Amino acid sequence: MSHLLSKHKSHRKLTTLVENRTTYNAEYAELNIYETHAMAEKVSLTFDFPIIASMLTGKKIMHLDDFDAFDFFPGESVVMPSHKEMIIDFPLATKNQPTQCLALGIDAFKIEEVVEKFNHNVAIEDENNNWDLSTTTSHLINNVDVNHLIERLTYTFTNSNKSKDVLLDLMIQELIVRLLQTKAKSLIINDTHTFNDTRIGTVIKFIKENLTNKDISVDQLAKKAYMSASHFHKQFKNTLGISPIDYINSEKIKFSKKLIKESKNLRMSEIAFQSGFNNTSYFNRQFKKMEMMTPQQFKASINK
Repeated sequence: MSHLLSKHKSHRKLTTLVENRTTYNAEYAELNIYETHAMAEKVSLTFDFPIIASMLTGKKIMHLDDFDAFDFFPGESVVMPSHKEMIIDFPLATKNQPTQCLALGIDAFKIEEVVEKFNHNVAIEDENNNWDLSTTTSHLINNVDVNHLIERLTYTFTNSNKSKDVLLDLMIQELIVRLLQTKAKSLIINDTHTFNDTRIGTVIKFIKENLTNKDISVDQLAKKAYMSASHFHKQFKNTLGISPIDYINSEKIKFSKKLIKESKNLRMSEIAFQSGFNNTSYFNRQFKKMEMMTPQQFKASINK
């Protein structure tokens, strides 16, 4: 698939030798292409949305909670739920032969929209009909339909075309349907879809609707869930895999990324304030913790 990256190579900026990241945007998705030009071990990556990660060139060794360590080669994909850590080794990466990988994140509302269509229009086999949110990971090896779609998506993201957004929308819908037909199905169902009728779901909805509120506290959220603060904290972490404060910050960072993509003239201090952060230095620290780069580096990585 390296021939697909010719346009990408001419545009991307190389700022680091390990997991150098370039971001391409569409209305309902974000494509991140990572390039590593030197051997490295124990590199950590986490995303705040469900992603499909696919190898383009080279080899990685993946350390994921649900698997023994395994080699990750071109032609293979891993579907990861949000907030799930990947620990990665790069045994073969060199300056002349970098290891390249993509991570495609899809907007939760787009997934939910396609899921509803899928439910209405496609008969799902009984044994595959479990819509509970799963905390496990799915390793897809040589799924031809998924591989072809990822190739087409990569080409379309990285090349200019008048119909780019329309084509990406259609391909993303198809990719979601393909994943719904695999064992990865439960991983891409959005948490709002799963938690709608629960007390934790009520809290998640409140957080999403009040992101710019700088004074959301765990005590306030616990009251909304009709739980004690300690029980709420434990229940929230058991359900989503992260603490309430980390979840709030991840949602605020997600919103700030949207502002950075869409606003050319806003200063970072204004973006921090509009994203619900009290001060810019805390915003910068949280952004770097979650995105492995500063907000300014993220802005520079965006290739529209």
